Amino acid sequence: MSTTSQPAGEDPARISRDDVAHLARLARLAVTDAELDQFAGQLDVILSSVARVREVAAADVAPMSHAVPMTNVYRADEVRPCLPRESVLAGAPAVEDEKFRVPRILVDES
Repeated sequence: MSTTSQPAGEDPARISRDDVAHLARLARLAVTDAELDQFAGQLDVILSSVARVREVAAADVAPMSHAVPMTNVYRADEVRPCLPRESVLAGAPAVEDEKFRVPRILVDES
């Protein structure tokens, strides 16, 4: 398995069954013989696809996260009317000192 870039037009180094077995050992994965063959084929397809993308990647094109420009749309931060406190607290199962009362989840360990 080679990580060096290939000249355009050449097939990238194919991943072998032994490469997959080596990777599986490093990852501490139990892989059957049938899976070694299957994974070698799948990884070979992936590496070939990456090599094709590398061929068309131009040095003058900046890396991007999206194919089209993305902009965030923010609404104005303005005060708006809200529900009265009494209506909100009326639906709560428990209220204390004009606040929601919830069960304690942290224990004082001091």
